Amino acid sequence: MVPIRNLKLSAVSARVCWPLPPFKLRTSSNLVYLMKQQLHNTLDVLYLACIWIAGLSILLMSLIIPVGVFARYVLGVGAQWPEPIAILLMVVFTFFGAAAAYRAGSHIAVAMMTDRLPPQQQAACRVAVHLLMIVISLFMVIYGTQLCLETMGQNLADLPWLPVGLTYSPVPLGGLLTLVFVLENLFFGPQHQRAVSRFDHQADEVGA
Repeated sequence: MVPIRNLKLSAVSARVCWPLPPFKLRTSSNLVYLMKQQLHNTLDVLYLACIWIAGLSILLMSLIIPVGVFARYVLGVGAQWPEPIAILLMVVFTFFGAAAAYRAGSHIAVAMMTDRLPPQQQAACRVAVHLLMIVISLFMVIYGTQLCLETMGQNLADLPWLPVGLTYSPVPLGGLLTLVFVLENLFFGPQHQRAVSRFDHQADEVGA
């Protein structure tokens, strides 16, 4: 016969050991959830950085162009720096703004044909679009970096202090940011419903 004392110890051990696997499972799932949220929060910061860089670029461009026009046609002084600076700001606005627009789902898309497809084929088309965007982003990063390195020893004629390679840097940087946002969309789904992407829509809804 098994002593009563041993039976009590076995019962206590069973009660102590049994909840451990579910607790470990919950802990691991919570850890994955926290890591996922941390990743999204980090990408929110990158998204806001792209928005600010693109916004400041177009703001400065809007200020520099009238200055160049005023200097040329009113003061009679042909300043050489406004035009190349404005073009550089336009390049920065284009590539950084394109990366942010991809995460926000703001790019123009013709969905007339895909909307008529079955759900499975629509999902396949979305995956194909993401894969093509990965190829384009890698092309921008690889060949854009090579272009920057090859032209870093050259200077602009109107801006001798500015290396040509630096003016091409928005291409690989924008491609890298776009690649990050494409991978996020591919593995975690669209992120255009996040608060950082919908603040302007929420403001419109409150105003309405």
